[in-house]
Amino acid sequence: MADNLLHVVFTGGGTGGHLFPALAVANQLAARVSRVRITFAGSGKEFERRHVADAQFDYFALRCRPVPGRIREALAFLADNLAGYRASSRFLQQHRVHAVVGTGGYASAPMARAAVARKVPLVLLEQNVVPGKATRWLARSATLVCAAFESNGRVWRRNCPLRVTGTPIRDGFARRPARNSEKRLVILGGSAGARSLNESVPRALYKVGRRIDGWQILHQTGRLGLDATRNLYRKLGLTATVEAFISDMPGTLAASELAVSRSGGTTLAELAAAGVPALLVPYPHAADDHQLKNAERFAAAGGAVTLDPRELNGRLDDHLAAALSGLLDESGKRTRMVSAIRRLARPDAAEDVAAMILDVISGQPHRRGLSTAA
Repeated sequence: MADNLLHVVFTGGGTGGHLFPALAVANQLAARVSRVRITFAGSGKEFERRHVADAQFDYFALRCRPVPGRIREALAFLADNLAGYRASSRFLQQHRVHAVVGTGGYASAPMARAAVARKVPLVLLEQNVVPGKATRWLARSATLVCAAFESNGRVWRRNCPLRVTGTPIRDGFARRPARNSEKRLVILGGSAGARSLNESVPRALYKVGRRIDGWQILHQTGRLGLDATRNLYRKLGLTATVEAFISDMPGTLAASELAVSRSGGTTLAELAAAGVPALLVPYPHAADDHQLKNAERFAAAGGAVTLDPRELNGRLDDHLAAALSGLLDESGKRTRMVSAIRRLARPDAAEDVAAMILDVISGQPHRRGLSTAA
């Protein structure tokens, strides 16, 4: 295989939760195969273009849209996704592609559908306890599905070729340097930030009072929330490092003692690999409530505390302050949570998924541990 150019297309993205696992697997393929071409196909968002370019892989933008919420948008949805499918089909015809890897989200559908139609092997990655609609729909035609979590078989279509691999993560999360004397609290709302966390966490930290003394605060806001969140910390008299996006997430988590975070599958996999316990605030409007289901898994294992905003009476910052007070005060509890969350880590997931993709391409599916959804 190394003597011929191998071409693998990754499709999906739009957010870090979809993109970063794909990049982790792509880097493993590039390290394993001497002559490999890797193309990322997505919606053309600047975020994914920039990260793919930084990784020195090719990028192919295609037209696509999510399922519309209003009938008047239906024609545009059909037109764009049909155009994306046709462009994907032409791409597969013109470029010798050995496998397509779908990472989830609406942007994965056109290229994945074209792969099935052209009989190109299709591998799907699923980062969440509850798989997304696009992944569930495509799974019936996939050659292999690599899932992050053991799931009730009913969430997958019958006879789906399923392997529980964990979520692929970037290099560096498992290597943990010595702690600084000052502890770090990191706030993560996902790659685009979370408005409710931007507004509520600074107020909660103000309300915990002296308990935050001796802690560094690092807050990722997303581009749109940067200035307002910086101003809020300043107004409250709290010293914090506030960034739109944390580029060195492995180094950041390696030096962190505690996180306040959304509960997307990729973020949780990174927290587990770095051994950072978390106060999780699931996004209440996530599709099929998948963030809450993810958070419940981590809370049940003892590695996290979960606050579901829909179940709370009163202000979110009051509930955050109460939960943080116990976590900041009790170093013994945090230590137990570190051990618990580390047990959920799958640091070799990227390497395992890359090996399975190569097995699929060679016509020898990786059968060890392979299960079929009933």
